[in-house]
Amino acid sequence: MNEKYDVVVVGAGNAALCAALSAHDHGARVLVLEVAPERERGGNTAFTAGAMRVAYRGVEDILELCPDLTPEQIETTNFGTYDADQFYDDLCRVTEYRTDPELADIIVRNSFETLKWMRTKGVKFNPIYGRQAFKIDGKFKFWGGLTIETWGGGPGLVDSLSAAAAAAGIEIRYETRAIELLERDGTVVGVKVRKGGVVSEVEASAVILGAGGFEANPEWRTRYLGQGYDLAKVRGSRFNMGDGIKMALDLGALPWGHWSGAHAVGWELNAPPFGDLAVGDGFQKHSYPFGIMVNANGERFVDEGADFRNYTYAKYGHKILAQPQQFAWQIFDQKVIHLLRDEYRIKQVTKVAANTLEELAAKLEGVNAENLLKTLRKYNDAVATDVPFNPNVKDGRRTVGLDIDKTNWANTLDEGPFEAYAITCGVTFTFGGLRITPEAEVVSTSGEPIPGLFACGELVGGIFYFNYPGGSGLTNGSVFGRIAGASAGDFVKQHA
Repeated sequence: MNEKYDVVVVGAGNAALCAALSAHDHGARVLVLEVAPERERGGNTAFTAGAMRVAYRGVEDILELCPDLTPEQIETTNFGTYDADQFYDDLCRVTEYRTDPELADIIVRNSFETLKWMRTKGVKFNPIYGRQAFKIDGKFKFWGGLTIETWGGGPGLVDSLSAAAAAAGIEIRYETRAIELLERDGTVVGVKVRKGGVVSEVEASAVILGAGGFEANPEWRTRYLGQGYDLAKVRGSRFNMGDGIKMALDLGALPWGHWSGAHAVGWELNAPPFGDLAVGDGFQKHSYPFGIMVNANGERFVDEGADFRNYTYAKYGHKILAQPQQFAWQIFDQKVIHLLRDEYRIKQVTKVAANTLEELAAKLEGVNAENLLKTLRKYNDAVATDVPFNPNVKDGRRTVGLDIDKTNWANTLDEGPFEAYAITCGVTFTFGGLRITPEAEVVSTSGEPIPGLFACGELVGGIFYFNYPGGSGLTNGSVFGRIAGASAGDFVKQHA
């Protein structure tokens, strides 16, 4: 073999870099392998807004993570509380109680301490003003259990973790694809890699897989997610082809979790096939709770107000993909335009504006205008306008008597100019993957850990099913990245 390290980490996103830093903390000499060129580093992390769900007791905990808050911000903000039980209940509820209870508990109970540890590595956090808190009667109120984001979003998180790795002397080797796990007597002893057409081997006492899911692989998407998923857009990295999962399965790892499930959202209709780092997460369109969504037949197809958007957005992409011609339009009127997230104001949008509903219906490309007008009239007639509208809470302002009622934030569409935005399905990451132990060891088909092999991040199965609470993906990656690094470091010491 050409080289020898204590720990080799496959991938260079949030989970992988947390694993590398944690392994280094435990005394390991670490190498990181990243298939992407440096300009596209960071995996899916680089395409996120950086929101991280964390259990906290109140403003005192927020100040530990965001010590730069001003007295004015503290005075004008109701951060509330979001304790571990609430986080755990949300994770169970939105996954329809299929999430692995032990792994879920580990994520929840370790979330706050993990973010504090990330701060020691140079990661900074801010409250998510604007996207997760609206100012009502002079005071911001956070909702939906999602309060903290990384400074600079996903790209800022990648920059911070990459800088921490460099400061620790951890080499990140770009444009290097891991193609096979090496094993001897049942123990993983390294990785076979390909760089520039040259295949070589890197010996390691432990390997951590943090290379993401298979969402960029249209063949796997169609095989596992189902018919039509080859037509979906990919929100993030074009390099997440399932390589890490395949290498482990080839070695006898146990497939686990929701292989037919994925995080899928409403995404700009004319976005490119894969994520664009210049736009980042700006192609998403997540203000639908304040309007309605219609398909090509001019019909609504979901309850836009079923819950706060961060409990529904990751599953509504599937609903959009199932519509005729795989698209929908989101429609808003002037009463809520000021509430739309910043992503509606970028240049790269497919947008229509009109002064009347009749004019709007005629402009929506691909939509049956006659049916749409019927839908709009029925919807307006069904809104219970006696209930006050409040975007900070599930206000119960609903429709009554429709085939699909809207159960919160239902406003009549009657104040022009109206705006509509065209969307399709954008797949973020896949839910199926490898089974791990609470120590992040990869489990074999025999039910025992594979010695020397660990995993973290989106290629771990068993945590998310059908849906996920917004911000819990990065938290999952950080928590189990830190655990995987510690476990790998300890394994190296035990087998030195």
